[in-house]
Amino acid sequence: MYHIKFMVVLKNSNQNIMSLHIQIKEGLKTAMKAHDAITLRTVRSMLTAFTNELVATGSTPQGELTDEAVLGVIKRLAKQRKESILQYEAGGQPELAVPEKEELVVLESYLPTLLSRDEIRPIVEKKIAEMGTVDKSKMGMLIGSLMKDFAGKADGADVKAVVEEMLK
Repeated sequence: MYHIKFMVVLKNSNQNIMSLHIQIKEGLKTAMKAHDAITLRTVRSMLTAFTNELVATGSTPQGELTDEAVLGVIKRLAKQRKESILQYEAGGQPELAVPEKEELVVLESYLPTLLSRDEIRPIVEKKIAEMGTVDKSKMGMLIGSLMKDFAGKADGADVKAVVEEMLK
């Protein structure tokens, strides 16, 4: 089965670009029309998570999340899917991991692409040069500083792996 990417730019009457939250709501309609069960299931779970986030932050369920909040929720959902996949496969039930993998593909289509380890390495080298001598005891400070610099453009596990590799 194929997946349709729903990241279309829609404009309202004021010529402002619609928020990611609204685009995903529109994606629900598109998935329904395309009869794409996997995308439909995933988009519905995202919208449910958005509503839960709105209620948790004290807003009304009919409100709208900022693009940053939407990306944060999607990252959290993707992380949950990855953990579920690992648990199912470790438990000897790979057939239960299949729908999780399908949903993860759809979730990742809404996320910006992350930097690879090869792209992270020169930035880590530069930061180590700025901070001076860095040993394993200051590794946490280095990783924290790097994560602020990356601001969601790199996976924390990849940053940690590169730093550990360079501090050996």
